[in-house]
Amino acid sequence: MLENRLFPQLANDSNDYIFQQDGSPPHFHSNVRGLLTLVLPQRWIARAAVEDAPIFWWPPRSLVITPCDFFLWGYVKDVVNVETINRTVETITPEMLQRVWQEFDYRINGCRVTKGAYIEAL
Repeated sequence: MLENRLFPQLANDSNDYIFQQDGSPPHFHSNVRGLLTLVLPQRWIARAAVEDAPIFWWPPRSLVITPCDFFLWGYVKDVVNVETINRTVETITPEMLQRVWQEFDYRINGCRVTKGAYIEAL
């Protein structure tokens, strides 16, 4: 999937991004980590091993730096009984997304400061 879908799309975009994936066991396979290190050195965040080259290591058992986990699902859950999920997602404003990115930056900085250690819910 990375080679066939993601990397071709990223090749067409600017280099102003950092690739992030969670700590799911398939994402930790040495082939996946090796490919990320080869194609995106110092441009990925994930569960990693000592020999890998992520920009920093994913905090163990932590969802605090995944925007869908710390923002989107809670927002949708609060509104889903009133409207359909698609309608709810359409109500997200640019201002809300700006706050999400600010919060994301805060959480990333927390990971940087703790050097990837476990972070309690922020």
